[in-house]
Amino acid sequence: MHKFYGRISRWVGSLLLIAGFAALVVMGGCAAHGYYRVYDPVYGDYHAWNHDEVVYYEHWEHDTHRRHVDFKDRSREEQNEYWNWRHGHGDRH
Repeated sequence: MHKFYGRISRWVGSLLLIAGFAALVVMGGCAAHGYYRVYDPVYGDYHAWNHDEVVYYEHWEHDTHRRHVDFKDRSREEQNEYWNWRHGHGDRH
């Protein structure tokens, strides 16, 4: 009986280890594509920060004569300025 529980314990441990690695691969895949969600507190909505949003963001930097800085590194005030600009520019590039 003791051998039986030992085998099950190893099997469950192996399964958990495999599940952990699978989760890392899935999460790593999302990070590789650069996609994540960003909350816009000005309008109370979320935006998918993906290639399309980066294009808008780079237009905003150009239009407002700012040097390039990752969005997440900008001050809250500058992020809010971006969201105000972004909501005025719809879904066109």
